[in-house]
Amino acid sequence: MGLLDFLRGSGASTPVHARQEPRLSAESGISTPDNTFQTGGPWISFPMGGPSKAGVMVNERTTMSLPAVMQALRILTGVFAMVPMYYCRKDGTGTHRLEGDPLYTLMNQRPNEAQSHYDFREILLGDVLMTGNFYAYVSRDALMRPSVLTRLDPFGCQPLQTFDRVSGQQMFYDATLPDGSTGRFPARDIWHVRGMGRNGLQGLNPIAFMKEAFGENLATASFVQNYWRNNAQPPTVLSTDKSIKPDERQAIKDDWKSRFSGVENAGETAVLSNGLKPIYMPVNNKDGQLVETRTMQVLDIARAWGVPPHLLFELSKATFGNIEQQSLEFVIYHLGPHFSRVAASAAHAFAASGCAFVHDPSDLVKGGFLDRAQGIAALRNGGVMSTDEGRAEFGLNPVGGDAGGEIWRPINMGISGQPSPDPATGS
Repeated sequence: MGLLDFLRGSGASTPVHARQEPRLSAESGISTPDNTFQTGGPWISFPMGGPSKAGVMVNERTTMSLPAVMQALRILTGVFAMVPMYYCRKDGTGTHRLEGDPLYTLMNQRPNEAQSHYDFREILLGDVLMTGNFYAYVSRDALMRPSVLTRLDPFGCQPLQTFDRVSGQQMFYDATLPDGSTGRFPARDIWHVRGMGRNGLQGLNPIAFMKEAFGENLATASFVQNYWRNNAQPPTVLSTDKSIKPDERQAIKDDWKSRFSGVENAGETAVLSNGLKPIYMPVNNKDGQLVETRTMQVLDIARAWGVPPHLLFELSKATFGNIEQQSLEFVIYHLGPHFSRVAASAAHAFAASGCAFVHDPSDLVKGGFLDRAQGIAALRNGGVMSTDEGRAEFGLNPVGGDAGGEIWRPINMGISGQPSPDPATGS
C-alpha cells in the first residue's frame, strides 16, 4: 500500500494478533502501538474501564469520585495552567520573547474561540494525567501557521506509524473531530502530548495500570457508605432452636431487613416470635484500622499523581519546617517534568529553528515578602538589576529615566585587568 492510500485510510487494518511492537518491527508498513504493555492495552480504546479484584468498577468517573484524586488533579492542572509558556528565540545575546509572533498569542492568550488559555492548559494536563495522552486538532491560517488548537477526545484518537529505513518513523492519527467527522491525519494536523510511556509513541494510561490501587480506595469508600447507610448496625444473625422451613427463613430475613435496616429505621424496636434471638456480629472499625487504611490510601494517590501529601491535606506527619523548600520541590520535581514535556512537544510541533517554548514558574518560587525584598536589594546593590527591574518584581510602576534604569557598581569593585576609577572624578 502506498503512502497516499495510507493517508486515505484505505486497506484492511492490521489484525490484533499480527501487531508488533513498533521498536521491534523491522519492516515497512502500518502498525499501531495499541494492545501492548507499552500503552496500557485495550484501555486506550475502552474508556469505560473495568472491574478490579476488589469487585468495584474502576474508570475515570469512579476514580474522580475519590476526594484525594480530585484534589491531586485540581492542584496539578490548576498550578500548571497558571504558569505562562512563552515562545522565545535563543541566540548569543540571550533569550528573547517573541511577543509579536502568532505562536505567542496562541499559547498565552487565545488557543481557540471556546476556551481561555487557562482552560486549555488545564484540560491539556488533565488528559495527560487521566489518560496518558492529549490530542488537539491544529487549524492553520493562509500562511499555514497554527492559528487554532481544538482539544480532541483522547479515546477518539488512535496513533499509527510507518517506518522507512531512510526517513525513519512517521506518525499519523485516526481521529474523530468535534463535528463527528472522522479521518486519517498526518502528524502536522494533530498535536499529541504524550505522558510517560514505554515506546515514545503513546503515554501509559495511569488508571489502567493502577487499577487495583484505585479499586482498593473505591472498595473502602463503598464499605464506609454501606456501613452508614445501614445506620452503623453490625451484621445480625437470628437464632432459634426450632426448625424453620426455607421459605419461612427467607420471609423472616426480608421482614427483618425491611423493618430494621437502613438509617430511616434507626431506633425501631424489634418484636420477635418463635424463639428468635438476635446475635450481632462484632464489627470494630478501630481494630480494623479503618482510619489508618484510608490515610495510607491517600498516600497511594499522592504517589500515583506525584503530589506531596500535604497538598492533598494529609497532614498527619507534616512538620511545616520549611514550606518554601517544599514548594520549591513541588515545582522542580513534580511540575517540572510536565513543563518540560509540554514545552518540548510544542517546540517539536510548531517552533521555528532556533526558537523554543519556555515556562516561567518564577511566581511559584518567590518565597516570603522579606526574603524577596532582601534578595532584590542584594541584586540591586550588586549591579545585577536596575531600580525599575526590582520594582517590577513587586508589580510597581517604573520610576523611569536614568534613576530607574541605572545599573549600580559598588565603589569598592572594578573590572578585572583595568585600573580602579578615581573616586574624585569617577574615571
